[in-house]
Amino acid sequence: MESNHPKTSIALIGGGASALFFAASIDSSKFSVTIYEKNKTLGRKFLVAGDGGFNLTHSEPTQQMIARYSPNDFLQDALLQFDNNSCREWLSDLGIATFIGSSKRIYPEKGIKPIEVLNAILQKIKENKVEIKYEQTWNGWKDDKLLFNSSDVVVADIVIFALGGASWKVTGSDGSWLRYFEEKGIETLPFQASNCAYKVDWKSDFIKQFHGEPLKNISATCENKTQKGELVITEFGLEGNAIYALSPEIRRQLNNNKDASLFIDLKPHLSAENLKIKFENASNSSKNRTSILREKIKLSKTQVALLKSILSKDEFLDDAILLQKIKQLPIKITDLAPMDEAISTVGGIVLSEVSESFEIKKLPRYYCIGEMLDYDAPTGGYLLQACYSLARIVAKKITDSL
Repeated sequence: MESNHPKTSIALIGGGASALFFAASIDSSKFSVTIYEKNKTLGRKFLVAGDGGFNLTHSEPTQQMIARYSPNDFLQDALLQFDNNSCREWLSDLGIATFIGSSKRIYPEKGIKPIEVLNAILQKIKENKVEIKYEQTWNGWKDDKLLFNSSDVVVADIVIFALGGASWKVTGSDGSWLRYFEEKGIETLPFQASNCAYKVDWKSDFIKQFHGEPLKNISATCENKTQKGELVITEFGLEGNAIYALSPEIRRQLNNNKDASLFIDLKPHLSAENLKIKFENASNSSKNRTSILREKIKLSKTQVALLKSILSKDEFLDDAILLQKIKQLPIKITDLAPMDEAISTVGGIVLSEVSESFEIKKLPRYYCIGEMLDYDAPTGGYLLQACYSLARIVAKKITDSL
């Protein structure tokens, strides 16, 4: 027999990945949920994320996945309770089959477009009887009530903020909401770009010829962290998965020193000793140094040109220096890409301001989920997985608290 007790009302502010997943996960028999979205549609950033290959999450073991986040402990419980396998099962229940690609990233089965994934989630939200109000911009509080569009006030038993970060403003994520939390005495940090291009002041003759060229099968190191992968040389500097994963370390150095030191290993699969043997054996031939690097060491044309652009002529001709730089080529990074060009951002609500259940300590029954919290994640499905797991654990804890 259905209870006559009124349902607990939830105001869900934002319509990105975290909000969508929360709305699709919450128990509609216990809660009455309303989404307040500033745009005319939901999931705009979710769709933009699918433009370059729609990796929904990553397949690596949960403990390894946890270590990818910075800081790497605040998401632990959420990921343990709802991990990448749970995500795949949930999507499968919605009719979205997935597969693990060669990169170990998880994608929708071939032929399933991002809009189809979004529509499957929206259908679940519809079945959950979630009300959606569009063109509703949150403008802080008025007499402790939620204020929308300058004059409309809303009261709810529970409020879930899913306001996003500050990248891709065209999707609605502009970070302008920070000041409303600051007015409530909640500590925030300014947003900064992450998973973005990093500025390098290339020599003009080098960049004129090699902009857009990849550096494949390399590893990049900043501070004590190393990431294997690929980089792309651009007129602005460097981008690619090998540098995105080093965003926290690079950003920390830029904030502290105004520049950052990156080191590229052009032959990470070859030890320094084996590289030396290969080079010395090849040096006994009549080939010139560039030919040896190309044919025997198997450096690409771009890699050889990069060495020549950074080393002096004397350094390039010195065997010991050249070999050392092949394994540890220094690159000076001078800036971040503009925030609106970044894949994601850090900053927002400081983690110490929320409890283990992501409830705002100074505002009971108000919660924060998604990119609006100050944490960092690499590309490759980790950003979306964090949104899923945060939404799921908050939905569960709210339900358990009834």
